[in-house]
Amino acid sequence: MDADLSLLVIGGGPGGISAALQATELGARVTLLESHRVGGTSFNRGPAPVRTVARAARLARDWTSWSSFGLRGPAPVPDLSAVLANSQRVARYAHEKKDLGGHLRRQGIDLIENLGPVGFAGPHSVAAGDGRSWSADRIIIAVGGHAARLPIPGVEHALTYEDIPALTSLPERVAVVGGADTGCQIASIFRDLGVAVTVFEAGPVLVPAADPSVSAELTRAFTARDVAVATNTLVKALDRHEERVSIDYQGISGPGRLEVDAVFLAVGWPANFGGLRLDAAGVQASPASIPVDDYLRTNVEHIYAVGDVNGRFMLVQTARMEGRVAARNAILAETKPAPYDIIPSGSFTDPEYGRVGLTETEAAERYDIVTGIARYDDLLRPVADGRPEGFCKLIVDRQSHTILGGHVIGEYSAETVQTVAAAMAGGMTVEQVAEMQLAYPTFTEGVSMAAHKICRAMGIGRFPQVWSYLGSEE
Repeated sequence: MDADLSLLVIGGGPGGISAALQATELGARVTLLESHRVGGTSFNRGPAPVRTVARAARLARDWTSWSSFGLRGPAPVPDLSAVLANSQRVARYAHEKKDLGGHLRRQGIDLIENLGPVGFAGPHSVAAGDGRSWSADRIIIAVGGHAARLPIPGVEHALTYEDIPALTSLPERVAVVGGADTGCQIASIFRDLGVAVTVFEAGPVLVPAADPSVSAELTRAFTARDVAVATNTLVKALDRHEERVSIDYQGISGPGRLEVDAVFLAVGWPANFGGLRLDAAGVQASPASIPVDDYLRTNVEHIYAVGDVNGRFMLVQTARMEGRVAARNAILAETKPAPYDIIPSGSFTDPEYGRVGLTETEAAERYDIVTGIARYDDLLRPVADGRPEGFCKLIVDRQSHTILGGHVIGEYSAETVQTVAAAMAGGMTVEQVAEMQLAYPTFTEGVSMAAHKICRAMGIGRFPQVWSYLGSEE
């Protein structure tokens, strides 16, 4: 490696931070440019603050189960301003307590924050609006993405999750347009806070990318909590009438109209490259992302793109991995491909769900599979906690006995699925997972119980019939 090699990272979110730290570790001279505050959407506007709001909503929901535990007391009254103020606590913690910016500078990274937009001035250089410019041998683009807007009349009356912190009071009724991860999270938060919610999804099911069993269970849970779910429904137009917003939509049974206090869009996450002037560097882009090869290079050999901007996975953990891989490839001239085979993820809906690997539909197209489902009402901990709804599902290749995918819905699902991911990463067979002595009583026991059921179905391992908290069953 050339000791004088320089790297310019555009974007200070998880992917950009990871790339900058890795490149510095490898001895490169690194400059990190951030248009706002370092940390990106993840710390400042996305998972961290939204998860904090979701926690408040979940605590409000838990009041409904107090009587089952012999507890008495009035229902909590959400103080929206206090809830939203608390949602910034994690972001402040990252900056004030953990001193994120200071840490990066102490590692030798030249960090420039609150820069505003920058754009390419050539293949090796970028310039800011104030006239400053930077050049480097290698460049990594990590500018993230933003909430998409529908091309419909009246879209200016709609909000996105980024507008939640600006609310001054809880609406009585909201509509969420988009039934994937983000839309279902928004719907869950508002419903748990006592707001009437309708979800519009253009496709046939909620969370189309999820395993079909998870999608069906989430729909059932939403319906049981009086969340109106309208699938196969297109929102055609919005209009404002004083304090209300009307929604014109087209469903299977025909056109309809709904009036609500607020409409939240969750219809996609295109890349933030609008002002980058990619043409000045010769970088090619699609309408919503910058395509990259297996090594995270754009069509320009010395320019890489990581995180949301390349359109592959909209996940913090993936952005961090891509940042490290791109930095090593850029600085060491390696050609290491980015690994995507085992990526656990969780969505903080109510109920929560987690997933890793292939869905049952995807696995069945490529393998002879066996599935096993451990229902939460057969485990002690969910029953004891008063949250017996949900399950852990494993998908296994019959020939090799390897785990192809895991899907969990219910309390602590985003945590439980990590156990499945670790087993997959370790190359464990289903019988080895079934033999694991997981702590009792926990939700994670569902992983070994599902594996146990698969072993019984496959006739391997000489496992006895599964015994559950509520009795024996296959």
